[in-house]
Amino acid sequence: MKSKFNTWLVLALVFLFSGLNGQIKNPVKFKFTINDLGNNQYEAVLDATMESGWHIYSRDIPEDTGIPTEYKVSGKNVELIGKFQEVGKKHEEFSEAFGGTIIFYSNSAGFKQKFKLKDPAKLADVTSEITYQTCDDRVCLAPNTLEFNKKVIPKGTTEEVTPETVVKTIKDSAKTLVVAIKDNLKDEIIVSQPSHLDPKKLKIETIDFKKPLTDCGTKSSKVDENYLTYVFLGFIGGLIALLTPCVFPMIPLTVSFFTKGNKNKGKRDALIYGFFILLIFVLLSVPFHLINGIAGNIFNEISTNVWLNIAFFIIFIFFAGSFFGYYDITLPSSIANKSSKAEEAGGIIGIFFMALTLVIVSFSCTGPILGSLLGSAVTGSVNVPVLLTFALTGFGLAWAIIFGILALFPQALQKLPKSGGWMNTIKVVLGFVELALALKFLSKADLVSKTFLLKRELFIVIWIIIAIGLTLYLFGLIRFPHDNKKTKISIPRQMSGVLGVGFVIYLIQGLTPSERPKLQLLSGILPPINVSYFHNEKDGILGMYPEHDYFSAVELAKKENKPILIDFTGYGCENCRKMEEFVWSEPDILPILQNNVILVSLYVDDKEELPEDQKTKIDLGDGQIKKVKTIGDRWSLFQQVNFNNNSQPHYVLVTPDGKMVNTPVSGYMQKEDFKKFLECGVNYNN
Repeated sequence: MKSKFNTWLVLALVFLFSGLNGQIKNPVKFKFTINDLGNNQYEAVLDATMESGWHIYSRDIPEDTGIPTEYKVSGKNVELIGKFQEVGKKHEEFSEAFGGTIIFYSNSAGFKQKFKLKDPAKLADVTSEITYQTCDDRVCLAPNTLEFNKKVIPKGTTEEVTPETVVKTIKDSAKTLVVAIKDNLKDEIIVSQPSHLDPKKLKIETIDFKKPLTDCGTKSSKVDENYLTYVFLGFIGGLIALLTPCVFPMIPLTVSFFTKGNKNKGKRDALIYGFFILLIFVLLSVPFHLINGIAGNIFNEISTNVWLNIAFFIIFIFFAGSFFGYYDITLPSSIANKSSKAEEAGGIIGIFFMALTLVIVSFSCTGPILGSLLGSAVTGSVNVPVLLTFALTGFGLAWAIIFGILALFPQALQKLPKSGGWMNTIKVVLGFVELALALKFLSKADLVSKTFLLKRELFIVIWIIIAIGLTLYLFGLIRFPHDNKKTKISIPRQMSGVLGVGFVIYLIQGLTPSERPKLQLLSGILPPINVSYFHNEKDGILGMYPEHDYFSAVELAKKENKPILIDFTGYGCENCRKMEEFVWSEPDILPILQNNVILVSLYVDDKEELPEDQKTKIDLGDGQIKKVKTIGDRWSLFQQVNFNNNSQPHYVLVTPDGKMVNTPVSGYMQKEDFKKFLECGVNYNN
């Protein structure tokens, strides 16, 4: 095993000194300084600057989530004063994968440690060490430990020239010479070895991971904000709102206004009217952009604060009561009256206020729908203002198109269904939908507080009750205040009731224990699979027990003649958990993992220490020293050396004799992409 360790360690040295960058991500830059505070007190300051979208965790992050940042200062003539302090703006965000709140820094952070010199008359070599993990919204990088060194020269003293300083100067010069020589060599790289490793005793193995055997691999899939999805959702919400009793009866009245008099002028005014409707809905999102800094904190609070999630739960219940017909949610009548009077101004201004009046008087029906869009945006992204703009654009676009088309082709009004009880049916159905969505916020509060009272199965049971209530209503077995007791149950309503029965049956499947997560269509809404009455940590990952040592996996792969699936993962990797729960568990993915590959999960954040003879340090230059002291450090370095990548999750298919089959993939990806990647490697090996 030692020779195998030495193999990839030598490769690591070659890789790091050769200056190859490729896919290796290094989104955090550090600057180490020492400030003289006077009175024999100093401050070791390590400033971190992160690229946009990346963050590092705070030391105060809860257990069993990400990797907390650790900062240490040491030295022979150094005496610490207190504990180190974090400087910067902390962010808090609830993680469904971890079932808790993560605390992190983005853009920049600072770490400070005060100290004094034990002997103020002597120099001090100060060593600063930081261990941290970097993540973005798609991947996490392996935890990294860096070391920085500086001298403290008290006033009145001079730096003593010692053999050690002379040696360091020679080494620095030699390193520059090595780089110069390397640049002029094509087949040879000169690398200095750690003193405790004897190059003559190292067994160099050829691990050909650089060129895939086939080109059918898939590229990494990146999950970005899908703004068009929110436009679509907003558009559907707008169409639904048009069918409610607050809006639908106003369509013929409004359209007839533009069909009177000059037809060309009427059509022009109708188009302007539609544009103003769209503009008004878009303008509703502007305040969130103007107060972006404050809004961001508010949305972050909603995502992580127990009481605000409970408040949202109550608000959605309140919306449901309005749709059921127990009360109406309306804006003050004075606002509608003022807007209505402003219509008398005529011209374009009059048309604008006519559109504004429509939006205001229909608020009792549109308010809860817009509130649902707000809730969806808040829980769906950190970029809430932008998502709201897209959602409201879709909402307003639906209204603008319908009113505009009907004004241009008024004869289509005759084909519209007549107002009636069906509109109230739509409102009541929306009420049941609001009840179901409300439970999501209650679940979030439960997860954030770590009470875990609302288990996955209990959540499903409540949804089953709501779905049964909806089904009974659609079949006319229960009624609400505005329902006509003599209303005949239409065929579309009966068909919807049948769909309700099917949904109940679908939900019931989620109540039984299974090796594979069920109800995948609701995976973003239900509590995580580990918040369950049936979950046991001893059950492994979906019933599988992966290898955790690459070289052990190689021996097993040779025996069974199967390709090796290397899963570079981490205990603190949220996207790794998402892949396991939402992609690995798919019925056409899991059998491949169970039967056709040797799965080896290499945890790059494993804190178990290596044997003393396998620990080492690698000089990265610029005063940074990379420590290799844990199992996580080993596999992190192994990943960087052989695959030129340091992000997780990262998947590589390798033959038993150590050749990369196809192009590796990184990050959370869609099932079909991951399936193609797996099938490519399995089919090639066969």
